[in-house]
Amino acid sequence: MITAILAQGLPVDENLANYSDLAYRTAFGLYALALLASVVYYAGFRVQKTATRELVATDGEGLTESSSITDTGDEETSSTRGAGWARITQLFVCLAFVFHVGSLVVRALAIGRFPWGNMYEFISVTCALGVVAALVFLRKPAFQVAWPFVLVPVLLLLYFGGTHLYSEAAPVVPALQSFWFPIHVSIVSLGSGIFLVSGVASVLHLIRVWQPQGEEKGWAAGLARPLPQADTLDRLAYRTAVIAFPIFSVGIILGAVWAESAWGRFWGWDPKETVSFISWVLYAVYLHARATSGWGPKRASWINIAGFLVLIFNLFFINIVISGLHSYAGLN
Repeated sequence: MITAILAQGLPVDENLANYSDLAYRTAFGLYALALLASVVYYAGFRVQKTATRELVATDGEGLTESSSITDTGDEETSSTRGAGWARITQLFVCLAFVFHVGSLVVRALAIGRFPWGNMYEFISVTCALGVVAALVFLRKPAFQVAWPFVLVPVLLLLYFGGTHLYSEAAPVVPALQSFWFPIHVSIVSLGSGIFLVSGVASVLHLIRVWQPQGEEKGWAAGLARPLPQADTLDRLAYRTAVIAFPIFSVGIILGAVWAESAWGRFWGWDPKETVSFISWVLYAVYLHARATSGWGPKRASWINIAGFLVLIFNLFFINIVISGLHSYAGLN
């Protein structure tokens, strides 16, 4: 049934396509507002922790009990305001996600197929799944400070995808009119979206290792002070990678099955296949390094970041610069 729908080549509904683009731009604007609110929360969180440290110092000088109670009340006010900005961030992210998913659904209705047949659509789907992963894994209060670091790459990807890589709503090329098309691409997108959260967690882990909690100094002290402990960030990176890795692996395996039915071979070392395999190996090495005490969490975090950078390289450089059997960027 899916193959039949894809093969029909239904005419594009231009009105729905325009509504999809409008929803995409609206989602981008709401994500930008969420980023602004998260930065305000991040800065306010830093002020709150500074105030707490100053309170301890003044207590050592023998302040009266009434003065200490007053300072504590100010600290609680700062904490309440910070929590308010965290809730505002969540609100804008959820609203943006609704419009984001709406843009994908409406585009699917406009073109009569699954909306991930070119780079613009693939980036949009992957970012949406990355936001879902962030909403799930960053729901604890300690991880709310990570939202600016998640939203920045999401906004960069959406901007680049919606401008330089934008493709008009159209049917997919014949090579993608297959039963495996929605299955393979959606699974790879899901794994990549979760890897986004894992990569961000590893970046924050390295920042916290560089600036230990309570010992922040220099120009990066303000950047590192709101972050949780290094072990907490390391566990977040590992937990998300453990979930994303088998999903990504299944996507690669199903891609090989599709390749056998389409090209008569499971694996041909096409540029995209090769770089996908490299990223898979890097993530496998990361999981092994993270589970082996001899490597250390710091080295493992670098490997995790390298794996995600290879995913980005595979998305842009391989699709845009190098020609291969997987050249379906939709830029022409």
